[in-house]
Amino acid sequence: MSFLWLTILSALRILSRNPLRAGLTMLGIIIGIGAVITMVSLGQGASAAVQSEIASLGTNVVIIVPGATTIGGVRGGLGTLSTLTVDDAEAIESKIYGITTALYANRSVLQAVSEYKNWSTVVLGTTPDFIDVRNWPLAEGNFFTQSDMNSAANVAVLGKTAVRNLFNLGDEVIGAQVRIKNVPLRVIGVLTPKGQSITGQDQDDLVVLPFSTAERKVLGTQFLGAVGVMLIATQSPSDIPVVVDEIRDLLRTRHRLHPSDEDDFTIRTMEDIAEAIAGASRTMMLMLMGIASISLIVGGIGIMNILLVSVTERTKEIGLRMAVGAKRTHILLQFLIEAIILTAIGGIIGIGVGIGTSSLLTRAIGWPTIISSQAVAASLLFSFVVGVFFGLYPANKASKLNPIEALHYE
Repeated sequence: MSFLWLTILSALRILSRNPLRAGLTMLGIIIGIGAVITMVSLGQGASAAVQSEIASLGTNVVIIVPGATTIGGVRGGLGTLSTLTVDDAEAIESKIYGITTALYANRSVLQAVSEYKNWSTVVLGTTPDFIDVRNWPLAEGNFFTQSDMNSAANVAVLGKTAVRNLFNLGDEVIGAQVRIKNVPLRVIGVLTPKGQSITGQDQDDLVVLPFSTAERKVLGTQFLGAVGVMLIATQSPSDIPVVVDEIRDLLRTRHRLHPSDEDDFTIRTMEDIAEAIAGASRTMMLMLMGIASISLIVGGIGIMNILLVSVTERTKEIGLRMAVGAKRTHILLQFLIEAIILTAIGGIIGIGVGIGTSSLLTRAIGWPTIISSQAVAASLLFSFVVGVFFGLYPANKASKLNPIEALHYE
């Protein structure tokens, strides 16, 4: 049997003498590795969720919202001013080359009432192009048409969450009636479920109406034709930079803005939104990983302290081993292996804790997580490095003991 294997067995036997102390020693490593795995899983899950939502909306979509202008030295927030109109959307669609659709919409949170229940939900007034631009197919029924828009028909399309909270299981939804602000609306379609957005909002909790119906009968408006948001679909993602510049020039001209005036609207591409959210996620993940790294350092210091105590407790044993022929390298290797075993076991348990915590977060609160094999491998490697780094000093101290002094140590 090789010397290395005997040393490992000896180290395991020594650590098993006091399992409570060994467990407490590994606690910092377990917490640190578990936290790192969890943070990386959350970060990668959030990044994947961002990419998924971008894909669901389309990389060739430009978002325009009113407001974000400076008036009297005060800069308003997005959507605080009604500066966009239906005419703006129609002008963009007709005058700018490369645009396939100019979708516009208004929204509000209102109480919807069915024959059985009532539910507070998002009411969205938009155009028939909604399901194409948002890449959102129907689960059943039909979407409203341009004819419904022109006549301000009392029809509605529901998201799955709205259906679940307004109707009983097994009820016939298509053809049923819901009322919003005492306006009767016939349900003509149900959207397929999309789940949570990247901001954590339930996308399926909505009722979609023709824009004209919402404006004139349900939501109301500051003035007819006011728009809360526009989604402009281009023929290709490569057209977006040119289209954005042309949209800005067209809207500034239509809104009669002086060259020195700021835009009274804000244009965002899906890449802008993805970068902003991903940047915030990265910053938060790095901050939390920094905190987790402190736990690893504290755990490493704890291992070093325990090994120093162990050196003191086993001074006579070390002296005896040296007296019967053990070399300095043998003593150094024994204590170093004990440190590596402590951190390795702590790292393995920490990986289990991290994976379990990530799964729990996904099931309990719906946070997206992706377990990274690279993060798991890096955590194991890091725990090995911590063991070597913090175990080297106690091991070196033990190996430098004088055999005669060690045998007489009390």
